[in-house]
Amino acid sequence: MWGDVYSAGDGGTRADVPAARGGGAAARARGDVHGVGGGGSRAGAPGGRGGGAAAPARGEVDGARGGGTAAARGRGDAADGRGGGADARARGDAYRVGGAAAARGRVGARRPTGGTVVDFRPGTPDLSLFPRAAWSAAHRAVLARLPHPELGYPDPRGLPELRAALAAMLTRRRGVVADPERLVVCSGVAQASSLLGFVLRARGFDTVGVEDPGSPEHARLFASTGLGTVWLPLDEEGLRPEPLAASGVRAVVVTPSHQFPSGISWSAERRAALLDRVRAVDGYVLEDDYDGDFRYDRAPVGALQGLDPERVVYAGSVSKSLAPGLRLGWMLVPGALLDEVVERKRTMDLGNPVLDQAVLAEFVTRGGYDRQLRRCQRAYRERRDVLLAALAEHLPGTGVSGIAAGLHVIARVPRDFGPPERFLARAAGAGVALRPLEEYGTARPADGDVRLVIGYAHLAPSALTAGIRRLAAAVGGSGGG
Repeated sequence: MWGDVYSAGDGGTRADVPAARGGGAAARARGDVHGVGGGGSRAGAPGGRGGGAAAPARGEVDGARGGGTAAARGRGDAADGRGGGADARARGDAYRVGGAAAARGRVGARRPTGGTVVDFRPGTPDLSLFPRAAWSAAHRAVLARLPHPELGYPDPRGLPELRAALAAMLTRRRGVVADPERLVVCSGVAQASSLLGFVLRARGFDTVGVEDPGSPEHARLFASTGLGTVWLPLDEEGLRPEPLAASGVRAVVVTPSHQFPSGISWSAERRAALLDRVRAVDGYVLEDDYDGDFRYDRAPVGALQGLDPERVVYAGSVSKSLAPGLRLGWMLVPGALLDEVVERKRTMDLGNPVLDQAVLAEFVTRGGYDRQLRRCQRAYRERRDVLLAALAEHLPGTGVSGIAAGLHVIARVPRDFGPPERFLARAAGAGVALRPLEEYGTARPADGDVRLVIGYAHLAPSALTAGIRRLAAAVGGSGGG
């Protein structure tokens, strides 16, 4: 597993980790990896079926009610159009992907046959936390003061007031070099990727490197602009330099602050190595900072862009902090690419809606965005802790990583609970929707353990506990009830 490992076994915890109390939060982890349950086994290894503090369920639930959405359709929800073939995977380094061919030989998630009772697939925040009252107040304030001329066609880069507000916030929160003149408001990271892809293609780039494991959406988005993609393997520190150099790619898309989906934070050495590489080949990095604000047990990790704003395109959005349906995001663009990106944005859609931009600017400058982030952080940390407790009680011996940040964890369930294919089939039969880690990359471990990417932000604490109990009952764990 990636990251620092420690385990809580035989019902005990480390001295610096408070035990879960009653139905409340589980042990708060100080590291990125947490071994739960079992007889003191290391994370990811089979452990005894006892111990582990847990948050008892407050009753079985029939749906995932916490987030106002039953289906967490996230980054890996659609079928992967990866191609490449099994021979390329066997090499274990970089290989080219693309097209509509499905990855062969992976253990895929199964759609629950009797309907979804609980959906653990990652990617969606708790949409019930959207600040309706504060957003409505900002909307009224904007309508009252916005001059009539501002309702005309906007600057393709975005409203000046929003660009200034976002630049100040990103500098303060993420440590980026944020010049408002180089900030382009866009429809989320998806459009930022497409804009960059079109510009790079026009400049003669033909491929982009993507993390392995990583988000399948990156490959799809760049394919839509005419660029091929090459999967580049990671280890516990970040992108491996040797496969990167061997791939020949000049552009790379990465998630270094909280890698998706593994949850690792890139080391300083790997960050520097990537920047050295793109400088040497006159290339660029797209940094997808998809959930950089959600750190729970450690200080936030600064963005890669702050180390070289002339080589890193920084992209983010409000999809995890507010709602993906707003379609509001941003990208900080190196000076050499700015005019081409802005012109491409102009011809693509003539700019984002003015009222939406003005409302977000009001929300940010009045402190509403910071308050929303604090509210979400409190809720998501509690849900993470409840999830860890439930895994400890009902699937003992499970190793969990990537817990210090984000909206999902990686759970490595021991082979005691069955091979991956049978495990996923039984889960689907019980109405539990899961996403295996294998769907996000090319690695096919032969150890027999089941690796899951479990989203928790969109589920209420009671739904998390009941869902893990239901899963355990289906696969042979201590499901109770």
